[in-house]
Amino acid sequence: MKISWAKSFSKKYRALPKDIRERFDEKIQLFVENPSHASLRVKKMLGTENIWEASISKNYRWTFEWAKELVKLRHIGAHDILKRE
Repeated sequence: MKISWAKSFSKKYRALPKDIRERFDEKIQLFVENPSHASLRVKKMLGTENIWEASISKNYRWTFEWAKELVKLRHIGAHDILKRE
């Protein structure tokens, strides 16, 4: 699986608290190994064709486009980022 980061994702990632960045790094590795792992809580976003969300923690999420072996990371941040998608 190939992972690419949107420029806006990289900027938001760098702005996160260190503990959340570290937790995301663990979660993205888990996602690559097993995208359906229960702790990720991956689900398709309602009303979208190919945008998905996954959990970092109770309060943090990331969104991505998923097409076969390519995943483009779109947004990362507190749970309310989902309202802006």
